[in-house]
Amino acid sequence: MTAALALTRLGVWVDLIDADPEWRVYGAGLSLTGISLRAFEALGILEDLKARGFVAKGMRVMDSQGNVLMSAPVSENPKTVEQSGGIMRPVLHDILANRVREANINVTLGVKVARLEQDDDGVDVAFTDDRIGRYDLVVGADGIYSTTRDLIFPDAPKPKFTGQGAWRVVADRPTETDRLEIYGGPFKIGVNPVSQDRMYLFLLENLPDNPHFAQDEYVPHLKQVLAPYGGHIADIRDGLVDPMLVNYRPLEWLLLPDPWYNGRVVLIGDAAHATTPHLASGAGIAAEDALVLAEEVARHDHVAEALDAFMKRRFERAKMVVERSVNIGEIDMAGDIDRSNMMVAESFHFLAAPY
Repeated sequence: MTAALALTRLGVWVDLIDADPEWRVYGAGLSLTGISLRAFEALGILEDLKARGFVAKGMRVMDSQGNVLMSAPVSENPKTVEQSGGIMRPVLHDILANRVREANINVTLGVKVARLEQDDDGVDVAFTDDRIGRYDLVVGADGIYSTTRDLIFPDAPKPKFTGQGAWRVVADRPTETDRLEIYGGPFKIGVNPVSQDRMYLFLLENLPDNPHFAQDEYVPHLKQVLAPYGGHIADIRDGLVDPMLVNYRPLEWLLLPDPWYNGRVVLIGDAAHATTPHLASGAGIAAEDALVLAEEVARHDHVAEALDAFMKRRFERAKMVVERSVNIGEIDMAGDIDRSNMMVAESFHFLAAPY
C-alpha cells in the first residue's frame, strides 16, 4: 500500500492486489522507530499515526521489578526521526487502506499472481481469477514467503530461523507508561504504548529447537516465563487470560542478494529483506523502499535505470538492518546484553541519516 500511494502521487496508474479476500492483517502491536515515523511522515500519514497510535519522546530502562534505572534524555522539540512510537498492526493497515481508497487506487482482493511473462516493453501478468494484465512495472511486496520471489528467483535463499521466538501481548495502558520501557532480567522484554488506552508487551525467548505452541499453551507458558518480573509486567502477567490477546512467531530472516529485480519485476519489503525485531525497523525500512522506488521511477525515463538506481540506494542499508538485527539476537542469546544495547544505539544513529 505504501508503494501504491507513493507511485500514485506521481500520476502512475496502479493496480493493487491482495490475496486475502477480506483485506485483513494479523498481529499485535508494532513498534515504530524514528525511521518508520519519518517514512510515514513523507507518505503523509504521520498525523493519523499520532491520532490512532502513540508517538512518544525518549525511553526508560527498568530493572526486572519495574524500578526506573535510566530515562533517556530528549530534546524539547525532537525531530521526527528522534522519536518513537507504537500502533496496532490492524490500525496501521486501516489507515493505509483508507488512504488507498481516497486515492482511487484500483484494488482487487482474493487474487494472486499465477504467472509472469515479460519482454523488453512490459510484463504480462496472469492472475488466479483468470484475468491477464500488461504492466510497465510489477512490484512484489508479498512478505517473507513471497510467491513473487519464487516466480522470478526460484533458486533464492529461503527464510532462516534464528533460535529465538517473539511473544506479544496486548494490555491496558497505565497512564504512567507514556513511552517505550525496556526491562532487565532473564529475557529481552519491554512494553510500548500503541494508543491512548492500550500498550503491548514484547518478549524475545531463546527457543533453539523451534517448538510449536498450540494456542491453549500461550497463556500458561507466558505466565511461567514472566514469573520473575514485577511492576507493570507482573500486572500484565496476572491479567493474562485470553489467548487471543497473545501473538507468537518464531523469528526468521532473509536477505536476497543484489539485485532484487528481474527485468521489470522488483521485490520490496520482507519479500527482499525480512528482518527480526531487534532494531524495530522492519516497517520503516519497507516503507523507505516504497518511497525510494517512487523517487527513482520519477527520476528516470526507463524502468531498468530506475531499478538500478533503486538498488544502489537500498541494498546496503537494508543489508545493515537485517545483519545487525540477526547479530544482536545472537549476542542476546549469548547473554551479552550491554554489547547488544550498544549495537542498537549505534544502528539507530546510522539509520537516522537520510535514506
